[in-house]
Amino acid sequence: IMFADIVGYTALMQGDEELALSLRQKLKQKLEAETNAHNGRILEFKGDGALCSFNSAIEGVRAALALQLEMQTIPLVPLRIGMHTGDVMVEDDNIFGDGVNIASRLESFAVPGSIFISGRVYDDIKNQKDIQAVSLGKYALKNVKEQVEIFAISNPGIQIPELHSLEGKGAKVLQRSILVLPFVNMSTDPEQEYFSDGLTEELISNLSRLKDMRVISRTTSMQYKATKKDIKTIGREAGVSYIMEGSVRKYGSDLRITAQFIDANHDNHLWAETYRGTMEDIFDIQEKVSAKIIEALRIQLTREEKQTLQKRFTENSEAYQLYLQGRYFWNRRNEEGLKTATRFFEKALEKDPNYALAWAGLADTYSLMGEYTNISRRELYPKQMAAVNKALEIDSHLAEAHISLAISLMLNDWDWINSEKEFRLGIELNPNYATGRHWYAEWLLYTGNFREALREISLAVDLDPVSQGILKDKGIHFYYNRQYDEGINVAMKTLDLDPNFIPVHRLLSLCYQGKGMFDMAIAENQRWGDLTGNGVKTEVALAEIYAASGRKEDAIKIIEDIQAGKVLGGNDYRGMALVYAALGENDKVFHWLEKSYERHEESLCSLKVDPKVDTLRSDPRFNDLLKKIGLEK
Repeated sequence: IMFADIVGYTALMQGDEELALSLRQKLKQKLEAETNAHNGRILEFKGDGALCSFNSAIEGVRAALALQLEMQTIPLVPLRIGMHTGDVMVEDDNIFGDGVNIASRLESFAVPGSIFISGRVYDDIKNQKDIQAVSLGKYALKNVKEQVEIFAISNPGIQIPELHSLEGKGAKVLQRSILVLPFVNMSTDPEQEYFSDGLTEELISNLSRLKDMRVISRTTSMQYKATKKDIKTIGREAGVSYIMEGSVRKYGSDLRITAQFIDANHDNHLWAETYRGTMEDIFDIQEKVSAKIIEALRIQLTREEKQTLQKRFTENSEAYQLYLQGRYFWNRRNEEGLKTATRFFEKALEKDPNYALAWAGLADTYSLMGEYTNISRRELYPKQMAAVNKALEIDSHLAEAHISLAISLMLNDWDWINSEKEFRLGIELNPNYATGRHWYAEWLLYTGNFREALREISLAVDLDPVSQGILKDKGIHFYYNRQYDEGINVAMKTLDLDPNFIPVHRLLSLCYQGKGMFDMAIAENQRWGDLTGNGVKTEVALAEIYAASGRKEDAIKIIEDIQAGKVLGGNDYRGMALVYAALGENDKVFHWLEKSYERHEESLCSLKVDPKVDTLRSDPRFNDLLKKIGLEK
């Protein structure tokens, strides 16, 4: 069943009747053509809306896609569509039934340019390669007994609305969701900041292991440090039902921790407690705070979840404080911070060699050093793997260690089978770990599972809505799926979060090039280069844009200058191959790709899905290279 209507039609009729009638006629003509082409029929067409039925959900969605894409051409028809499968009954001039009712409710939530389908329709179309969709969550629809999961068709050219903007006949079913605000450091010593931040992070980590709760990640939490915003505003921005806030006063080994748990929708304090003790009591206090939250939410814990909340990774309070200091500097994400973090994690392990979290912290530090320092990943890899394996030897249920192992196996070993196993295990152990969802989405993307990748990266964004890195990478997913407009939209949202976030300019350059907007692509590439200071990478990317836009002589001049004496860095060999791909010189392409393969460049992981190598896919050498990387059998 398909419901479709023109948004704002009544107002349009009042303001410009001739235009309104012409838009209605455009809709009617295309609707008749697509229903005939896809074995459907128009059951009703009145005013600004239509009700249609199809023999198959797949054919119905294909008809809706063709219809909606045509409505996006000039003159634009602001059409919204809702679809469901179910019984339809016709009696005299009345059409009714479960299918009609739910389809109309879905259509009420849709926005102009979008197509909303029910979970039942999604089950029918999910294996169709020409149809893509993303989940918008479960909704309680008006006069419908059971909750319905709504999906938005996400094919290029189809609008995907923001979740917070959705309004219709019903309401979104909210999962229990919590934001732990940064605990305020009430100590006179600012160097104790690591402890208040660390306590925040530990609470987030403990609660995130509960499967029936969505816990917002640390990155988003820290955005609200010292905020003046009220609780309702924070809850609305973060999309959560509950907020935890508190303060810490630490003097020597003495502690005073206050904690408040608040219903964010109504700004009601559900409970408030003050805990006093010494550093030796810190683990007991954390358990009490977690238990109070569970009690307030009336959550029934499984035996495993109870054990998880009561689990202590160390009994040594000195090792614990050193670990918190390590995480504090790790979160700075720069070379100096990472080197300092390494020292603190090592000191924590001197105090307690069996502290699995400290081993995992050390592994994560080596992983980030490959990104934020000049030390190569290949050099860091043995240290990272030794730390990961030690963490898992001590505690095989440590989700973060499994995720760290997974990303290492994927990027360093190109071991796609075992990296997937580790990703899935890590996410099962901690379903709220945004980084795990983020990196697993990359695995799915690189292996060509676009639909699953988009769902996974969307979950990561939900768990960490203000992480510029995760949101930017959602845009990268759209780019690799040739959905360039959606990629640009995500890039702009990322800049709204942080106008100084440099990597987003690379995303914009890629998407503008994909759309053939080469001047815009060049401008964004230059911004990226100016801000990163990486001249060679900027020149390689510029040469590729020039070649793709037909400025072949300019492209050749750049790469000749580079080869005459400039030093290529990581991933630049693949970049040179892409320039020759755009120039149509395939022998040189594979010469440079082979050099990239010899150097085990990480960027080869995206080769299977990169639009810039589409011209190479018919060359047997391309498939041979994918086999060597492990991306084809």
